[in-house]
Amino acid sequence: MDYLLTSLGAALSMIINLNHDVESAVWTSLYTSLVAIVIAALIGIPIGAAIALGRFPGRRLLTTLLNTLMALPTVVVGLVLFGLFSRQGPLGPLGLLFTPWAMIVGQVVLATPIVANYALAAVAGADPRILPTAMTLGAGRLRGTWLLIQEIRFGMMAAIVAGFGRVISEVGVAMMLGGNIRGTTRTMTTAIALETSKGEFAFGLALGLVLMSVALIINLFLNLLQED
Repeated sequence: MDYLLTSLGAALSMIINLNHDVESAVWTSLYTSLVAIVIAALIGIPIGAAIALGRFPGRRLLTTLLNTLMALPTVVVGLVLFGLFSRQGPLGPLGLLFTPWAMIVGQVVLATPIVANYALAAVAGADPRILPTAMTLGAGRLRGTWLLIQEIRFGMMAAIVAGFGRVISEVGVAMMLGGNIRGTTRTMTTAIALETSKGEFAFGLALGLVLMSVALIINLFLNLLQED
């Protein structure tokens, strides 16, 4: 118990004093995750809405595929993208491997199916009269779909939050594509894994506390939006 209390005190001291390595890992995590979830939302929400509203052959197959992609193992995504971005790979000349952008691409791949699935569920569960009513009043299909999304905005926010939670807490993609380079691609999760294995439990605990705080703040923000 003394060990835990001592480590907790040291961890809080690092956070309060803005330890450089802690701050760098937090910033890298937030930056890559926020960029990734914005891109994933721009891709996933239209896909989910299109599948929910569309009536076309293969719709059920696409829904099943989205459900399957939600459970994509991060190490498999990292492995495939590593092959694409490595020097011998087709995208090797871009020099993306072991950069934040390689991590962002991997996180987009992980988050997009989650966002799309949540968006699909939100649109499918909406009042079916919204879109026909909007189109009857003169809105085109695109405008009507936008009005529908506005009506179910809390469901869309939940989709974005779920996707963000997936990417900010993952390790495999960040480790394989970012390389866990100090000050550049080291995220909170990869730093926790590395420093704890080195015996730096207090450092890992500090990052763990920040990671939990980020999750708490995001969920509080979503709850506040739902109350308005």
